[in-house]
Amino acid sequence: MSVIHPPRVAWQGACAFVAAANGDTYWWLNEMLGRYLGLMFELYLTDTRARLQRGVETYAEIGIWRAYLHDLLDDRPELQPVLLQLIDETERRLPR
Repeated sequence: MSVIHPPRVAWQGACAFVAAANGDTYWWLNEMLGRYLGLMFELYLTDTRARLQRGVETYAEIGIWRAYLHDLLDDRPELQPVLLQLIDETERRLPR
Protein backbone atom coordinates (compact mmCIF):
# COMPACT_ATOMS: atom_id res chain seq x y z
CA MET A 1 0.00 0.00 0.00
CA SER A 2 1.42 3.39 -0.94
CA VAL A 3 1.34 6.35 1.41
CA ILE A 4 -0.43 9.41 0.03
CA HIS A 5 0.64 12.74 1.46
CA PRO A 6 -2.46 14.99 1.82
CA PRO A 7 -0.57 18.30 1.34
CA ARG A 8 0.79 16.93 -1.95
CA VAL A 9 -2.72 15.90 -3.03
CA ALA A 10 -3.99 19.40 -2.19
CA TRP A 11 -1.20 21.01 -4.23
CA GLN A 12 -1.67 18.70 -7.23
CA GLY A 13 -5.43 19.26 -7.16
CA ALA A 14 -5.01 23.02 -6.88
CA CYS A 15 -2.74 23.13 -9.93
CA ALA A 16 -5.06 20.93 -12.00
CA PHE A 17 -8.30 22.66 -11.01
CA VAL A 18 -6.97 26.17 -11.62
CA ALA A 19 -5.61 25.10 -15.01
CA ALA A 20 -9.02 23.68 -15.87
CA ALA A 21 -10.93 26.74 -14.65
CA ASN A 22 -9.97 28.89 -17.63
CA GLY A 23 -10.64 26.39 -20.40
CA ASP A 24 -13.17 23.94 -21.79
CA THR A 25 -12.49 21.43 -19.01
CA TYR A 26 -14.14 23.90 -16.63
CA TRP A 27 -17.65 22.76 -17.61
CA TRP A 28 -16.99 19.11 -16.85
CA LEU A 29 -15.01 19.82 -13.67
CA ASN A 30 -17.57 22.25 -12.28
CA GLU A 31 -20.27 19.60 -12.52
CA MET A 32 -18.05 16.90 -10.99
CA LEU A 33 -16.97 19.10 -8.08
CA GLY A 34 -20.58 19.86 -7.28
CA ARG A 35 -21.56 16.23 -7.52
CA TYR A 36 -18.72 14.73 -5.47
CA LEU A 37 -17.44 17.49 -3.17
CA GLY A 38 -20.50 19.70 -2.79
CA LEU A 39 -22.01 22.92 -4.04
CA MET A 40 -19.39 25.09 -2.33
CA PHE A 41 -16.63 23.61 -4.50
CA GLU A 42 -18.70 24.25 -7.61
CA LEU A 43 -19.04 27.87 -6.51
CA TYR A 44 -15.32 28.11 -5.68
CA LEU A 45 -14.48 27.04 -9.24
CA THR A 46 -16.95 29.52 -10.70
CA ASP A 47 -15.32 32.29 -8.65
CA THR A 48 -11.86 31.16 -9.74
CA ARG A 49 -12.85 31.25 -13.39
CA ALA A 50 -14.25 34.78 -13.00
CA ARG A 51 -11.11 36.02 -11.23
CA LEU A 52 -8.80 34.46 -13.81
CA GLN A 53 -10.77 36.08 -16.62
CA ARG A 54 -10.37 39.44 -14.85
CA GLY A 55 -6.61 38.91 -14.81
CA VAL A 56 -5.95 37.67 -11.28
CA GLU A 57 -2.59 35.90 -11.00
CA THR A 58 -2.79 32.13 -11.50
CA TYR A 59 -0.44 31.44 -8.59
CA ALA A 60 -2.76 33.30 -6.22
CA GLU A 61 -5.63 31.06 -7.30
CA ILE A 62 -3.50 27.95 -6.87
CA GLY A 63 -2.77 29.04 -3.30
CA ILE A 64 -6.45 29.55 -2.58
CA TRP A 65 -7.30 26.12 -3.99
CA ARG A 66 -4.49 24.45 -2.06
CA ALA A 67 -6.08 25.81 1.12
CA TYR A 68 -9.59 24.69 0.07
CA LEU A 69 -8.39 21.17 -0.67
CA HIS A 70 -6.15 20.94 2.40
CA ASP A 71 -9.11 21.90 4.60
CA LEU A 72 -11.32 19.39 2.80
CA LEU A 73 -8.83 16.58 3.40
CA ASP A 74 -8.46 17.58 7.06
CA ASP A 75 -12.23 17.63 7.61
CA ARG A 76 -13.19 14.72 5.35
CA PRO A 77 -10.20 12.38 4.83
CA GLU A 78 -12.52 9.71 3.43
CA LEU A 79 -12.91 11.90 0.31
CA GLN A 80 -9.25 11.51 -0.62
CA PRO A 81 -9.85 8.66 -3.13
CA VAL A 82 -12.61 10.67 -4.84
CA LEU A 83 -10.39 13.74 -4.95
CA LEU A 84 -7.51 11.74 -6.42
CA GLN A 85 -9.81 10.43 -9.16
CA LEU A 86 -11.04 13.95 -9.95
CA ILE A 87 -7.47 15.22 -10.14
CA ASP A 88 -6.40 12.37 -12.40
CA GLU A 89 -9.34 12.79 -14.78
CA THR A 90 -8.95 16.59 -14.82
CA GLU A 91 -5.27 16.29 -15.74
CA ARG A 92 -6.16 13.89 -18.58
CA ARG A 93 -8.75 16.34 -19.94
CA LEU A 94 -6.43 19.36 -19.96
CA PRO A 95 -4.97 20.36 -23.32
CA ARG A 96 -1.36 19.34 -23.77
